[in-house]
Amino acid sequence: MRDRKPESRRALLQSGGAVVTSAMLGIRAAAAAESGPGAPAETPTGRRAKSLDTEYFKGMYATESDPWRFASSPYERAKYAATLAALPRARYASGLEIGCSIGVFTHELCPRCDALVGLDVVPSVLDAARARCADCPNARFELAAVPGAWPDGRFDLIVISEVAYYLDRADLARLVARVQGAVLPDADIVLVHWLGVTHYPLSGDEAAEGFIADARDFARVLTQSRTPEYRLDVLRVTKADPKPAP
Repeated sequence: MRDRKPESRRALLQSGGAVVTSAMLGIRAAAAAESGPGAPAETPTGRRAKSLDTEYFKGMYATESDPWRFASSPYERAKYAATLAALPRARYASGLEIGCSIGVFTHELCPRCDALVGLDVVPSVLDAARARCADCPNARFELAAVPGAWPDGRFDLIVISEVAYYLDRADLARLVARVQGAVLPDADIVLVHWLGVTHYPLSGDEAAEGFIADARDFARVLTQSRTPEYRLDVLRVTKADPKPAP
């Protein structure tokens, strides 16, 4: 079962029985989808052994449009503000947000980019993101499960917020290769990951440190910060690949 952040869980319990029931049904649906014959295996630590697939996320959104309270959580609001404040530049020519969900952070990031692409794996989620960002003509959204799928173009900002730990170590390396093939010279890469206990293939620290290690040939750490709940790493590209990765 996919984990919920503690604040989100408390919000569910405080918001009334009907909401709790609906949320729990969504969790059970996702759990049931994972417990069948094709369910992803777990490691001895209880972590998923392989990258979480599209069906996993479809299950989480099956009965609830915002299961992680992106639009209402104080945790998310504080994290979004910190992420925007950590951006080294006031404005970017071309931004990419991997795992945009319903577009809450996308809407906040739009004023900082001439063009912004948001990716996610659930069609209904992208519909919600498009509606939320209807007043942002510079934003567009694509259905894509990274690292297997990847958008066209080059970017001087790539935001990977609470996404990389859904991947196993091999797919994380593939994600880094995708990023390397898509960045412009001197681009910024922003990693944000929750530090709590999860059932994801990687912890927040493992995802961030793994990405940084795999990217060392083309990017360096510019700034890092850490709270009790999440870590935020900003990388600066030092060597752009002349050809996109396959």
